[in-house]
Amino acid sequence: MEITTIIGIGFGFACVIISIIWNGANIADYIDMASVFVVIGGVIGSTIASFPMSTLKNLIKIISKAFKKSDINLTEDIEMLIRIANVARREGILALEETVSDMDDPFLKKGIMLIVDGSEPTLVHDVMETEISFIQDRHSSAQGVLLQMSAYSPAFGMIGTLIGLINMLRDLADMSALGPNMAVALVTTFYGVILANIIFTPMAKKLKSMSADEILQKELLLEGMLSIQDGENPRIIREKLSAFLSRSQLRIAQDALEKSNQSQGSEE
Repeated sequence: MEITTIIGIGFGFACVIISIIWNGANIADYIDMASVFVVIGGVIGSTIASFPMSTLKNLIKIISKAFKKSDINLTEDIEMLIRIANVARREGILALEETVSDMDDPFLKKGIMLIVDGSEPTLVHDVMETEISFIQDRHSSAQGVLLQMSAYSPAFGMIGTLIGLINMLRDLADMSALGPNMAVALVTTFYGVILANIIFTPMAKKLKSMSADEILQKELLLEGMLSIQDGENPRIIREKLSAFLSRSQLRIAQDALEKSNQSQGSEE
């Protein structure tokens, strides 16, 4: 589970609640079901009207990714590509069909099978780049939905506030109710701002960050596959793919390589 998403949202709500209590207010004064209905119902309705069903039907599934820990590990991906490169150099390209048959990554499997089938490097590059482009489009559409929901939330909060103000102005004779009615009217704007800035916008940003990590992984895999197809030396491939790693990841990869070399030396 991606703990930072839960911590971030929880911390945001906790700070709001603590601020309310700190000022001596009653939490119950900030709860109004009519305001909740206007904001949430309005946001859902406008979102459904703004996007096709093909985009909306996978929204929950995509949003759930923000709460799942990413399994992307570029260091492990490089080691996997090096193993595939060694197989290709020892046994030939055709041996890769059996090597990738048990792999779970459909992107890698598709690229390797194109290579095994004798496709030209330019064709492999174009096909896999097209797939990467469509992955980006799918991710961007989900982020766009959340950002649009973030834009709608304050707007419907203001609509709810206007409804409350209209109702308040219709009954100005009772001055004792003026303050409470004004408070209820402003609660709706409060809900809209909370939804936009604690839930929708942060989740869209998290999905964008996770999408960037996945696209980087796909680019690394593609570069590795093309290098394998060109018959490059595994050491050269490792050096080339190391450019995709951050400094911390590079140190981890170097430590793992040194331990692997030491273990191999001791076995010999």
